[in-house]
Amino acid sequence: MDTKSHPKSIKLPDTVEVFGNLKNAKRFAIDIGGSLTKIAYYSTVSHRRVFYEAEKENGKSPSSEEDNLVYEVSEGARLHFIKFETKYIESCLDFVRVNLVNTREKMLGKVIKATGGGAYKYTELLQQKLGLSVDKEDEMSCLIKGCNFLLKNISDEAFMFQRHGNPEYKFQNADPNIFPYLLVNIGSGVSIMKCDSYERIGGTATGGGTFWGLGSLLTKAKGFDELLELAEKGDHRNVDMLVRDIYGGDYKTLGLPGDLIASSFGKAMHNHKDHTQFSEADLARSLLFTISNDVGQVASLYAMMHKLNKVYFGGYFLRNHPLSMHTVSFSINYWSKGQVQALFLRHEGYLGAIGAFLKGAEEYDADKYSWLENYAGSSGLRSPIPTQVLSEQGVPVDQLEIDRWESAVTYCPLLLDPANYVPDTVDLTQDTEAREYWLQLFEEILDKFAVRAIQSQPHSDTAKERAQKFKEKSISRLHYLKHQPFAFDPYLVQKQMDNDKALGLLAKRLEYLDGLEWCTRQETLISSVLAGNMFDWGAREVADLMENTDFGFNEARSKIQARPWLVDGLDEWIDRLKGPPHKCAAIFIDNSGMDFVLGILPFARELLQRGTKVILCANSAPALNDVTYLELVVILKQAATVCQIIHESLNKGTLLAMETAQGGPSLDLSRLNLDLAKAMSSHEVDLLVLEGMGRALHTNLLAKFTCECLKLAVIKNRWLATRLGGDTFSVLCKYERPNEVKGGESLKLKICPVPCTKETTKIHI
Repeated sequence: MDTKSHPKSIKLPDTVEVFGNLKNAKRFAIDIGGSLTKIAYYSTVSHRRVFYEAEKENGKSPSSEEDNLVYEVSEGARLHFIKFETKYIESCLDFVRVNLVNTREKMLGKVIKATGGGAYKYTELLQQKLGLSVDKEDEMSCLIKGCNFLLKNISDEAFMFQRHGNPEYKFQNADPNIFPYLLVNIGSGVSIMKCDSYERIGGTATGGGTFWGLGSLLTKAKGFDELLELAEKGDHRNVDMLVRDIYGGDYKTLGLPGDLIASSFGKAMHNHKDHTQFSEADLARSLLFTISNDVGQVASLYAMMHKLNKVYFGGYFLRNHPLSMHTVSFSINYWSKGQVQALFLRHEGYLGAIGAFLKGAEEYDADKYSWLENYAGSSGLRSPIPTQVLSEQGVPVDQLEIDRWESAVTYCPLLLDPANYVPDTVDLTQDTEAREYWLQLFEEILDKFAVRAIQSQPHSDTAKERAQKFKEKSISRLHYLKHQPFAFDPYLVQKQMDNDKALGLLAKRLEYLDGLEWCTRQETLISSVLAGNMFDWGAREVADLMENTDFGFNEARSKIQARPWLVDGLDEWIDRLKGPPHKCAAIFIDNSGMDFVLGILPFARELLQRGTKVILCANSAPALNDVTYLELVVILKQAATVCQIIHESLNKGTLLAMETAQGGPSLDLSRLNLDLAKAMSSHEVDLLVLEGMGRALHTNLLAKFTCECLKLAVIKNRWLATRLGGDTFSVLCKYERPNEVKGGESLKLKICPVPCTKETTKIHI
């Protein structure tokens, strides 16, 4: 155990660090293309978190005193992918060589996996600069392997693009089965691959090289991106011959609209002596449409021939450029009559590098791990060209960082329709009003987060500086999200204080509940869960109450809505309890303190007394004052000293604590801890309880399950309560039986946006 003071490694620079953690790099791979190069490497990252068991075993109550804290040190893994223009390859390799620990000698005799056309051209340079042997890998198989990895591991990786749509980017739900699909790589030429069999099934010589080559002949553009910028400004109708230019309007007999291109560059054939009437921008746009339409038609034909409806596009021709994606999407939709989806990848530029890295390192692609994008260290979905700068060399770069989680994730086995599961109740990329509201709210409460972080480390000389950098960076990120809506535990001491206070009240509360008549007790238990759910430091209305008043459990009960509730399924729930006990209940818990100790624990205890096993499911990583798994284990041991039923249930194994693999206040059941998913199946869970706004309202409100489900939350946000047709502190108590959601039937509770005024939208329940 490490008993040193708080780590001072929370680094929040003004710009993202390029080639991060290079000193701990362990393994390299490289994808060298004609225009762009991508370097991949793996590094180790040390994590420290408070060891709660040690605090209690030592008889100490954890406090803000840094020297009193005991840390558990673990080593994690991070994958880094750096992208830059190939013309800068020598400068970047020099940077890597200089910054490696123990210099070049450390890498002598080791291997670098290389793919792409440049793997052959630059073999000698790689050996000279890094002292590595070059092991060349097939480019197509690397692309497929990289694509599979991203689709399996990165949330919101794939998207559809609709130019000028609202939103333009429509991200796809995670799919438990990524196969089969086509991968169309548009490089100099075009290769089309069927990815479940790693087979190249076709292609065309008309690709990115054609666009660049002909564009260089037709315009004065100096490079590929300048040519794309030129195309953005042009009007292809000045160059292309349209259907209406031939027929005077639509050709209705064949169903051809008048604005459809009949002949690319068709208007130029009558002006062979005078080309000056065509602007370079018009020529570039016509050329872009020519290439895109050809690629789209060929891809859609192969997709329909192989009976596939998903086609992912990658390659430098796209580079997430809006006009390129628009033209390819239009072409696919037109030629397939809407039967085939054109899909793009946020990180398509890294496919080859990821695949090359995984060659010979399949352990990183094993089912025992899961991976999450490190947004703080990634460039995101921005410009199609590198936007950051490697300061010493002045080289523009982009990068992607992916962190490894030691636990694998999978879909919740109780989801009725995993393939169509959407955790979010409201899609903030599409709901402009909701997006504006929540992003503004997040910005307003950043001051409180910064203050809380400083208070958690009172003896740190750098706490204020780091808190200010956190605030500045967060505000910058929120401003970016307003326009592009896609892409350490400071509450530790507060949670411990809340837990200690609630545990001191537990014995008396249980005695009171045991003295109630059965029906009254069931109603009181649910009311207590709701009252406990009021203690949420993430809700501004409640946080103000807790900071400025003596807000206790009784005060919380008085604040929540009186029955009948906004959504009131309590009577149905109590009627169900008159029947046989459930086999096993999985309860996804929310906040520390009163919420868990005086709300959830007595509720779980009642189920245990009925003969129901209980699995308490907590976050793996901290989020506000939510209970984490490590905290849950300690709280249960403390509660066992107060309650004999809890003590016996822990010993018998009928009360279990498990982690969810979640690190936020919401709940994504498509990325559930694999061990928890297996336990839910083996223990035959027939009751799910989702507690709190984040888990039962913001997400999973409309989710359907194969078992009974109880969703409980107090709506602590005024704006959201109004939108749902209620007031602040309205109650959601939604009980569902599996037969109510089978066969695609409508839920009893629906969220249907209807116009309320010109300025707002109301959601009806």
